[in-house]
Formats: sequence, C-alpha cells, structure tokens
Amino acid sequence: MGLSTHVLDTMHGTPAMGMQVALYATLGETATLVKQFVLDQDGRHPDGLLLDNSRLQRGTYRLVFDVSAYFKARGVALPEPNFLGKVSIDFGIAQPDQHYHVPLLVSPWSYSTYRGS
Repeated sequence: MGLSTHVLDTMHGTPAMGMQVALYATLGETATLVKQFVLDQDGRHPDGLLLDNSRLQRGTYRLVFDVSAYFKARGVALPEPNFLGKVSIDFGIAQPDQHYHVPLLVSPWSYSTYRGS
C-alpha cells in the first residue's frame, strides 16, 4: 500500500534513470514540497514507495518530473525552448488505505499517465 511512481523513457525504450522528480502535497493553489528524489536504474524511487500507507493521507498531490533536463543529460538535441519542460501530474487520493501508482510514459514530445496498480 502507499504511493509509488515509475517512469519509462519511450524514446529510448528504457527506464528513466536519473530523472529528477518532486512530490508536493497540494491544497488549492498552495503546494508544499514533500520530497525530491532522482529515479534509480529501474525508473523508480530508490527507496520504493514515495509515501507508505501510514504517511499517505486523503487529499491532493502533485508529481513534477524534470523531463527536459533528463533528455538533455541523455544527449538529446532539443530546441529552445523545448516542447516539454517539466511535466506536472495533479492527482487525488480518495482512499489512502489503497495503493496508488502513478506511472509516466514520456518522450521529449509527449507523455501519458494512468492510475496503475
């Protein structure tokens, strides 16, 4: 149980190792930083869950993925300004006793997400 994420680089067909991510708790227009981290070799949080079920609360959250910095670090030639900079995903936790997984499939030009398992 808890909150997790996983990022796949669809341009290279690999996990997005090294991408910087930030997790915020949100309330209206206010966002409070919960944690920042760098994705591991599997494209996941190095410690597993972002929040375990004892820390996950009912409410709204935001994950911010630094997409442009990741692709620039991989040597991808991007225009300035590039199409995607940081990708923000706002989502809600209605039942904190359940597992919430927020995957991101991303390239320099597109992304998709869904509630995973």
